[in-house]
Amino acid sequence: MCSLRVEIWSSKFNVIYTSDSYQLEKENEFGFLEPCMFLQVEITDVPADTKDKDEILESEFFDTRQAFLSLCQGNHYQYDTLRRAKHSSMMILYHLHNPTAPAFVTPCNICRLDIETGQGWRCEVCPEYDVCNACYQKDGGIDHPHKLTNHPSMADRDAQNKEARQLRVLQLRKMLDLLVHASQCRSAHCQYPNCRKVKGLFRHGMHCKTRASGGCVLCKKMWYLLQLHARACKESECHVPRCRDLKEHLRRLQQQSDSRRRAAVMEMMRQRAAEVANNSG
Repeated sequence: MCSLRVEIWSSKFNVIYTSDSYQLEKENEFGFLEPCMFLQVEITDVPADTKDKDEILESEFFDTRQAFLSLCQGNHYQYDTLRRAKHSSMMILYHLHNPTAPAFVTPCNICRLDIETGQGWRCEVCPEYDVCNACYQKDGGIDHPHKLTNHPSMADRDAQNKEARQLRVLQLRKMLDLLVHASQCRSAHCQYPNCRKVKGLFRHGMHCKTRASGGCVLCKKMWYLLQLHARACKESECHVPRCRDLKEHLRRLQQQSDSRRRAAVMEMMRQRAAEVANNSG
């Protein structure tokens, strides 16, 4: 059993915890510690419909760990301090909600300084050739053999991001609806758009020897759609293939993540308790 002295909102608490439980003691006005009382509260204002109505956002940076790591390394996103973690999280959310925005900072090919949004020019032929406004206007313009086009402004980019996001959400919903329809359809001549293609993917997944782990493109596409469906599906008796298995897999992953987080918190509290004990000794 370990103990830890903390101060929250000008009130002093003594945290006593074991491997599976903890207890709080609060210092009263006379300087003595007394156990904190926990009362059971009944929650009555829970809405009947708890289904999340927010749109599903997908980003290529969250498909794999390597993609997310590359985004963080390329933009120097760090999480070693609270201040950096807040900034990095804010920028990650920006990329999630602005899929058409450049993922990495664009430097000028002449002065090597970073180009601000809407303040640069890009070659339509040469890959990754960008110049800032200052270099473009210096000495009568840039001596470049190809035409340079102006970077879109913030307002134009916001409009493009909104349109692209709406289009992406619409396409994603259509694909998920098609997935559910094809899993229940038994007609050999169904007129539902692309129903036969999805049924073909189902048959391919049953007989494919390469599998997604071996690099099969069709299997990778199918698994991507199935995982998206499983994350959003609330049906207990869903007919989509592997939906129940994927739900269970996601549940186990969440439990493992929660266990790691609890273990990290307990380890941090043990270390702090040991520091307090060493300082007091």
